[in-house]
Amino acid sequence: MSEMVFKRLFTPAALRGKTLRNRIVFGAHTANMAVDGLPTERHVGYYAERAIGGAGMIVVEPMPVHPAAVLTRGNFRPADDRVVPHFRKVTEAIRGNGAVAIQQLYHVGQHADADNSFHAGWSPSGLPSYHDSDGSHRMTEAEIEETIDGFVQAARRCHEAGFDGVEVWAAYHSMLDQFWTPWSNRRDDRWGGSLENRTRMSREVMTRIRKACGDDFIIGLAINDEPEVEVALKREALAEIVDLHDRDAMMDYVTCGSGSYFDFYRIMPTFLYPEKLGADLAAVLKSTVRHALVTAESHIRTPENAETVLSEGRADLVSIVRGQIADPHLAAKSAEGRPQDIRGCLSCNQMCWGRRSRDYWISCVINPSAGREWEWGGDRFTPSARPKSVLVVGGGPAGLEAARVAAERGHRVTLAEASDRLGGQFRLAGMQPRRAQILDLIDWYERQLNQLQVEVRFGQYMEAEDVERESPDRVVIATGALPSDGAFQRALPQFDDIPGGGKALSAEAVMAREARPGKSVIVLDDGGNWKGCGTAWKLAEDGHDVTIVTPDAMVGKELQRMAVDLPLRRALAALGVRFVTESAIVHWDGKTARIASLLSGREQELDADALVYAATSVADDTLSMRLTERGIAFTAIGDCTASRQAAFAFHDGRKAALGL
Repeated sequence: MSEMVFKRLFTPAALRGKTLRNRIVFGAHTANMAVDGLPTERHVGYYAERAIGGAGMIVVEPMPVHPAAVLTRGNFRPADDRVVPHFRKVTEAIRGNGAVAIQQLYHVGQHADADNSFHAGWSPSGLPSYHDSDGSHRMTEAEIEETIDGFVQAARRCHEAGFDGVEVWAAYHSMLDQFWTPWSNRRDDRWGGSLENRTRMSREVMTRIRKACGDDFIIGLAINDEPEVEVALKREALAEIVDLHDRDAMMDYVTCGSGSYFDFYRIMPTFLYPEKLGADLAAVLKSTVRHALVTAESHIRTPENAETVLSEGRADLVSIVRGQIADPHLAAKSAEGRPQDIRGCLSCNQMCWGRRSRDYWISCVINPSAGREWEWGGDRFTPSARPKSVLVVGGGPAGLEAARVAAERGHRVTLAEASDRLGGQFRLAGMQPRRAQILDLIDWYERQLNQLQVEVRFGQYMEAEDVERESPDRVVIATGALPSDGAFQRALPQFDDIPGGGKALSAEAVMAREARPGKSVIVLDDGGNWKGCGTAWKLAEDGHDVTIVTPDAMVGKELQRMAVDLPLRRALAALGVRFVTESAIVHWDGKTARIASLLSGREQELDADALVYAATSVADDTLSMRLTERGIAFTAIGDCTASRQAAFAFHDGRKAALGL
């Protein structure tokens, strides 16, 4: 029985008169889906899918409690009762599918974003924002009272909309945390100085919410752990603050995350960080609180992670956010004893935080239905009324997803892969340091295809006449992309290759071990993403002397949006990798590279045994063109249409299969 495998995870929990069916929380995160500040059918589908998938409690994305708190384009309207009927649809979808519904209430304080709010940031002492270069406004007592009332009125709206409770956000050095923290609270009135004064605002917020919303309304508190930042509150100080609130039973649970505006990379830690980051602070609080349940959050990816945290007594609940974005049925599959069927999160941040950072609604690399549940039916598939024979050519991300979903819908699927293994170029990415979760995902696909009785043919290179001979009802072409023949640089568009005649090795050839560079290697990274940076990391880890040359102002420019660039550069620097930025290679003869600054034109020479080129690949559309010539109908998906990131290949694969 699954309960024996995850005994603690699937023990119900009591919370303010409600019973959580298990201890898995789908924690708060900005999905950024609002239209004109109102929740939509996109929200309803997104949260309903996680409730259907078995989560015990769902904390809906944060509601700004004041105009000064608006942070993103997709935030909800603050201070407007018109949100209430729209939220009722969300709460009905969550509660109607068995989960407890909570909404987070937040105010970012000094870390505001005037681009969206057009409002000055409000803060205890007027210190600068860590979100951008703006300053903030030192709040008057009247403005403090206005903000407290903003929390209370937001909670009232949540109550009227059918939420079971609210989570008061004091994490990541937000407004309430700014009042708690001596560094950011330099006031000498009744809101600053002593611990009692610094916690007055949060205590008033929770006391007044309880009075406004009643004894059966759940109140949570979100905090964060940041031991490496000198000015942030240490665990002992946080425990004292939480104890001050807990002794009067002001909150029913407290959620422990990691990172903040001081160290943004730890808020949504990628695979470069250890797992279960929030569990350390949770363990400290678990030993001190009397009333509140303690939730561990941050990089708890799997039910195995969660069960470990609970079994060690470090927390009462666990929040798995990205894991349930990647597989909304994580809880149900665990409860059914099928953890091997869970599609594991890659901890990459590419389409969740990566899209949110550009102010789009969030999605997921490996679950393209995330954010599209309302139109695609979530991660559950309607059987086809007329099953067909389907031939998928290519076993990379696009082909794998097309084959899987087509088979889920009852089609008879054959997958032809030219090599001896699945994954395509995506497998090479999984061979880079710390990225083995990609290999785990490919293994997951192999298991799913086997269970779905997809016929997988390895070593079968398909020509147009082979496709015609198969005569399937539907043909899906997913032949991917190939490395460029020459080392084209965007900074030097007049050249298709580097002048000088020296051979450049592709990053793909190096990662596949088809090419073995010598001791000293230059990596020309024209993309600023994992292809170049991960290859450089692998080479340095294997003992090569590596220099990265990039036209960008920083190594890993494209990885900024995923909050992974700085930890990556630290890892590269620790291995002795040298960076040459804002530069292009104007000559390479196989032994010496002449590198020109794109700022000054000044040139330097660098001797190397090999030059490795990482850039955009070229679509392999040969089969598509041959089929077109023969008049054979097909659907082309993924990189064979245009070389792009893996997320779009998975998207194409699912969309094509849903359309069969």
